[in-house]
Amino acid sequence: MLEIDQLQLEAYRRMTGEERLKIGLGLYEASLAIAREGIRNRYPDVSEAEIAEKLKARIRAGYEIDIVSSNTP
Repeated sequence: MLEIDQLQLEAYRRMTGEERLKIGLGLYEASLAIAREGIRNRYPDVSEAEIAEKLKARIRAGYEIDIVSSNTP
């Protein structure tokens, strides 16, 4: 493990569960914002409702891939 990874791990261990959860939720929100921007760039004329639907479809597809991958021997 790299020294920086070890330092990061130690920092996380010193945090409360609430602090770690807050970081995780922030990362999740950031990933959704990045995905929305990617959809907007690819489909510049779609409405916010269509962006939300496309984002939901992306998330569903990701879960389906994960399920199939975890069931493969």
